[in-house]
Amino acid sequence: MSKNQFQNLPSVSEVLLEIKDLNNLDNSIITYFINKEISWFRKQAKLNKLAESRSEITKKIVQKVGQFCQPSMKNIINGTGIVLHTGFGRAPIQKTRLKNVINRLGGYSNLEFNLETGTRGNRLDHVREYCTAITGSENSLMVNNNAAAVLLALNTLAEGKEVIISRGQEVEIGGSFRIPDIVRKSNCFLKEVGTTNRTHLNDYKKAINTKTGLILWVHTSNYVVKGFTKEVSLHELVELGKKKHIPVMADLGSGALIKLSKRDLPEEIPVQDVVKSGAVVITFSGDKLLGGPQAGIIVGKNRLLKQMELNPIYRTIRCGKFTIALMEETLRTYRAEEFTKDNLTLLLLSTKRVMLKKRGRKIIQSISTKRKSRLGIALIESTVEAGSGSLPACEIESMALRFYPKNQKISELAYRFRTGKTPVVGYISGNRFFIDLKTILPNQVSLLIDVINQV
Repeated sequence: MSKNQFQNLPSVSEVLLEIKDLNNLDNSIITYFINKEISWFRKQAKLNKLAESRSEITKKIVQKVGQFCQPSMKNIINGTGIVLHTGFGRAPIQKTRLKNVINRLGGYSNLEFNLETGTRGNRLDHVREYCTAITGSENSLMVNNNAAAVLLALNTLAEGKEVIISRGQEVEIGGSFRIPDIVRKSNCFLKEVGTTNRTHLNDYKKAINTKTGLILWVHTSNYVVKGFTKEVSLHELVELGKKKHIPVMADLGSGALIKLSKRDLPEEIPVQDVVKSGAVVITFSGDKLLGGPQAGIIVGKNRLLKQMELNPIYRTIRCGKFTIALMEETLRTYRAEEFTKDNLTLLLLSTKRVMLKKRGRKIIQSISTKRKSRLGIALIESTVEAGSGSLPACEIESMALRFYPKNQKISELAYRFRTGKTPVVGYISGNRFFIDLKTILPNQVSLLIDVINQV
């Protein structure tokens, strides 16, 4: 081991002297990041792999610390074609909605205060009436995500009892969210019926006993079973539940509030139809087809939802003021026939291929011939999925920019797009790089052109 390599390591104070433009951050934060980088170089020195000089190391540390100290969450251009991309925060939000919310939340707000009576209010009052009016339910509740909504409902309705579910509906959603795990964590006992591909009404009938607390119907939102299949409809389960005095709960996952077929999209069961079916409790996500912030929405019978609100678990998973305000703004824009105007999710999903082709041609025409040749850019037809388990197994028509550069690795090109001033995230397939236009917001087209011209 060479001692000279350790002598090349700068001190924290040396690096601090070189940092000029991070005065907005506390010194302890900057020092933390400097120490983190010096530790990495020290490990390299121990391995006798430190090739840089003292000044070069100092320069690299200053550069790295500068990157660390910038906000890590930033706007990106989504070129994957997946509208509800979990990694990108699922439903994109209109800036006008955010501005309206910020104007109302600056300083103090009446989150839990009734201005008319001058007494303490309920934070859910800001969204409850909208949810019940739109869905046709007796009452509504909102928590921080749909997994939390399912857990709260199960624990309230069937703690210590058996929950009956078809084996064909024991889904796993991204992030290792498994229905069987949620059932167990809610302190209920899982009672499986039927098989993966076929479940009959009689399977449910035979499973009901004195220990039964709930029948759970789960919408398989992220896959489809085809072929020799049989499943019991929610309506049949509700009728069975009424006869046996067993509550039936439905977990919809995505939760559409309009008939998507009106937007030429694959049909998804509207929440209103599930409410009419008679299920006593229905859960769905706020940040999928609804187009709002991350939230789990519960609608159903007033008596049962009041019990959930009194459950100590509710306190641990309730939403904060930003989520509630943004959901209120989302629900206020609801129009049965015009929802897509303010719902970016549905706006992107329903944009026709012919429109995307026009945008693609505009982009191509705005790039120099030399650059188009160097990057090997072409406009091609593509198909995409909605993402986040919404509209399963449905391919949606789209258009994409295909890149096949000369004298540059595809992975290197993808990296340059991702790490630029305006990050653009596409995907690699067949040694080609793609930017799908399905997820390019209309106001991002000019920005994307600039990025391509600079990459």
